[in-house]
Amino acid sequence: MIMSSMGRTLSSKEDKSQYKKLIAIAIPMMVQNGISNFVNLLDNLMIGRVGGNALSGVALANQIMFVYFLMIFGATAGVGIFTAQYHGKGDNEGIRNTFRFKIVLNTILSAICTVVLLFSARFLINLFLQGEGDPADTAEALDIGVRYMRIMLCSLIVSGLTQAYAGTLRDLGRTKAPMVASVVAILVNLLGNTLLIYGYCGFPKLGADGAAIATVISRFVELAILIVYTGKHPTTFPFIVGAFKNIRLPRNLAKKLLFKALPLMANETLWSLGMTMINQCFSYRSYAAVEALSIQSTIWNLMSVTFMAMGEAVGIVMGHILGAGELQVAKKRAVKMRWITVLCAVVFGVLSIGISPFFPLLYKTGDDIRHLATGFIIISSALMPLGAYNHASYFIIRSGGNAMITVIFDAVYTWCIAVPVAFVLSRFTGIGILYLFAIVQCLEVVKCFIAFLLVRSDMWIKNIVKE
Repeated sequence: MIMSSMGRTLSSKEDKSQYKKLIAIAIPMMVQNGISNFVNLLDNLMIGRVGGNALSGVALANQIMFVYFLMIFGATAGVGIFTAQYHGKGDNEGIRNTFRFKIVLNTILSAICTVVLLFSARFLINLFLQGEGDPADTAEALDIGVRYMRIMLCSLIVSGLTQAYAGTLRDLGRTKAPMVASVVAILVNLLGNTLLIYGYCGFPKLGADGAAIATVISRFVELAILIVYTGKHPTTFPFIVGAFKNIRLPRNLAKKLLFKALPLMANETLWSLGMTMINQCFSYRSYAAVEALSIQSTIWNLMSVTFMAMGEAVGIVMGHILGAGELQVAKKRAVKMRWITVLCAVVFGVLSIGISPFFPLLYKTGDDIRHLATGFIIISSALMPLGAYNHASYFIIRSGGNAMITVIFDAVYTWCIAVPVAFVLSRFTGIGILYLFAIVQCLEVVKCFIAFLLVRSDMWIKNIVKE
């Protein structure tokens, strides 16, 4: 009895330690994402004040750029599974090799995307402007979106390198440095927007082009901070010592990293393309949906920062536990930590519903678009807990390195269920846009059931850095 009591006490202390670690990792990411999304809100409002067509053009350009950013995120995250488990194992050379791999892979992918998007920007943005609307408005939105995207392309390689640095630090549980770098970059971006969108203090009045220039400058600032900070703290980040002496990796490790990175990169790319296709289905039904969805996504991104950061933190903690060889402990704690993520979504989902009638009033747009945006906000906020459950499940499943399960859970679900439903309803029925949006959002219930089965199984519980 005494031994049993001692075992429960030790287990309780270990649980508390892991929960403290979870919060310590998550809070800086919450702060970073919260400030970032708040400034994105201000950006959105600033551009919206220029005009509805400017808001639509920028929103569509960002929707396409979203595919690039998630592709880079997937590539970095695939390698990051190894980084987190190497950290749990205490292997600095393994961390160093994963960092090198991220640098090379992200640079190559960013360069390819820059060239592709440079020549296809007009065609891609025009795909979203097929709905009913004034031809003059759609032509203006198209021109604004193309100019905005071409300026943003100047920062893609820089963004890829930033992801390599910031992703590595986050995988180690060191989330404060990326937070600081991001916050400084955000402030630079906000200042640049103020000066360049409206032409204050003698600067030219550039509208949406000014917003793009400010964003590019801020991306360079963020990377510079991460490079300097990491390089000046070799004791805290021993992986950086000798990291650039060469870029050669052990052949077997390079293959393992590539085989993990490619499926996750493909998953994030396919998932983001699926989301883009779904939004195209909404815009096909109505040009007004483009502007309304931009308003809805802005407030949703702001309100979802807690559960998004918590879900990613759960994945990092699971990676550390698995890398340390505590396989069965991971399963037990994963389930508990996932419900903490869902609770965060419940709180902020209710808050988002409460402000849904008032938030669209901040935009210089018509009453019909404001009404549509309010409906979108209410629907997405009510279903936010389902999204949180799936988000945390995704990172739990991914932490064990079983990439194919992740692809089935995310990309295959999106293209086999969500995209076909959205396409058929938008093209072959007369269902209203709000009902169409609600049906597609409610499909998260199906994904929750899949998530429950996958996390409950032992398929994801693996130590992939064990000799």
